[in-house]
Amino acid sequence: MRQLLYALGPLVLDSLGVIVFAVLMALKVDVLVATAAGTLVACAVVGGEIARRRPVQALQWLSLALMLVSAAATFATHDPRFVMAKPTVIYAVVGVAMLKRGWMNRYVPPDELAVVEDLMTAFGYVWAGLMFLTGAANLAVAFAFTALWPTFLAIFPLASKLGLFGFQFLFVRAVGRNRSRRLAVGTDQARSIRAA
Repeated sequence: MRQLLYALGPLVLDSLGVIVFAVLMALKVDVLVATAAGTLVACAVVGGEIARRRPVQALQWLSLALMLVSAAATFATHDPRFVMAKPTVIYAVVGVAMLKRGWMNRYVPPDELAVVEDLMTAFGYVWAGLMFLTGAANLAVAFAFTALWPTFLAIFPLASKLGLFGFQFLFVRAVGRNRSRRLAVGTDQARSIRAA
């Protein structure tokens, strides 16, 4: 449970502004209200980190910047097509940011990172792929199935992220335990040999 909370906390915090926006859109709240709420939450997250004198992570800055830019464009244009395409731009930018090697390392306790660092790197690229896939799917649904777009936005992005998060958590945990056991057995055998 400790590992789950350690990983889930920063993940939710990094994208809280976008999550608030998506939830409000799914609840059919006015686009301008949803955009303003998401922007305020993203500002509060970054402001909270600064107030606590903690470093603001790259994804938190990115989330804030995207919310500010998209909020300005939404308020200026009132164009629903921009609003529908905006998640694609956000997912593409986040996907590019997720291509940075090792970005997921902060989601694992430091004492466990040495055992699963290669898996976290691989899953970092899987997450980037999911962002690109979600962005492409969003664009396709927005323009080919416009009436279904609010339902898509309410379900697919969150469900796919929760699914990948759950799979990754269980997989990394199982492989990490297996590796830790093998390391412990190897260490015990080495001690036995030295003692003999």
